Amino acid sequence: MAFVQLSRHLKTLGRRSVPSMASLRHSSGFSMTLTDEQKEMQELARKFAREEIIPKAAHHDKTGEFPWDIVKKAHSLGLMNAHIPQEFGGLQLPLFDSCLVTEQLSYGCSGIGLAIEGTGLGQMPVIAFGNKEQKQKYLGRLVEEPLLAAYCVTEPSAGSDVNGIKTRAEKKGDEYVINGQKMWITNGGVANWYFVLARSDPNPKTPAGKAFTAFIVDRDTPGVTPGRKELNMGQRCSDTRGVTFEDVRVPKENVLIGEGAGFKVAMGTFDATRPIVAAGATGLAQRALDEATKYSLERKTFGVPIAFHQAVAFMLADMAIGVETGRVAWMRAAHEVDVKSPRKSYYASIAKCYASDMANRVATDAVQIFGGNGFNTEYPVEKLMRDAKIYQIYEGTSQIQRLVISREMLEAAKRMNN
Repeated sequence: MAFVQLSRHLKTLGRRSVPSMASLRHSSGFSMTLTDEQKEMQELARKFAREEIIPKAAHHDKTGEFPWDIVKKAHSLGLMNAHIPQEFGGLQLPLFDSCLVTEQLSYGCSGIGLAIEGTGLGQMPVIAFGNKEQKQKYLGRLVEEPLLAAYCVTEPSAGSDVNGIKTRAEKKGDEYVINGQKMWITNGGVANWYFVLARSDPNPKTPAGKAFTAFIVDRDTPGVTPGRKELNMGQRCSDTRGVTFEDVRVPKENVLIGEGAGFKVAMGTFDATRPIVAAGATGLAQRALDEATKYSLERKTFGVPIAFHQAVAFMLADMAIGVETGRVAWMRAAHEVDVKSPRKSYYASIAKCYASDMANRVATDAVQIFGGNGFNTEYPVEKLMRDAKIYQIYEGTSQIQRLVISREMLEAAKRMNN
């Protein structure tokens, strides 16, 4: 089925049957068996990755050029914004289904995949916590046009330590005035609007749960200035920049939930986005495994393909074990989010941590199997190794994930012993 025909079919199907699909999966418990609709969506994303992304990945990696043409095609085919509620023009697909798409796009190129799907991080606070008017205004426009959103929390001196955020929001009448600087913002220079976390209570003793307020800020608001595009190790075509806010006036209507609820909004978003990161890491790892397997069957030493040397065969086996386990991890995490499990944070962190570390191991092993060729930019695994590293850093470092996991474990142990 052609791209356009398949995407139209999925859009129609999604509008008609998404609730029943979701309820079926939820009522039957965690399952790795895909429905026919999920298989079709997965195939659409797989076909798009192989025909539209892979042929252009090297160009965008070398130039750092933002892949607007690919983003626009993905938007037209319904591969973006599928998690936006139906009421506002989206398909309202379960997170599980969105992760299926993410894995395939990242298989093609995780940098281009991030350009397509990084907007989801900016959208998620509005989807989860926005009121009807906010959703209609800001989510609706993303469905209508190939526009993007960005998530502005990290600062030059505040990454994992969110409580260290220095960006201020001062209420003046019916507006808030924001001043500060954000850093490492995905889609920073191409977004139509930003989710922004700022300190609204200047008292340093105020707990994080009450000190911050979450805002939606239009890109064209006076005083908003994106910085230069950062030149990163990997995922180079992703538009990563600092963003400065200087006397930026934001109407109170753009506050999510209310003053002081920002930390809840910002952190609550990660439960839904960390499984997506895990799916992306799994897609990259699958690509590395496939490239290494293909090469090992072509490259010969001592008269036989290197795949038949036990040292290489065992490396491939370990890589396969990692990929398959990473896939199970993100599937379980996405399911826990879809059913609104009280342990969704626990599983989201496990999936994100495991898949990120695994993708780095698998990509490194792929380079090793390629030998000297793997260290060369003419072969694909060098890029995969560079692209993999950021998975251990963004949306919470692997160390932060272990902190979340250990805290959840200890809390569960306390409950059992009481």
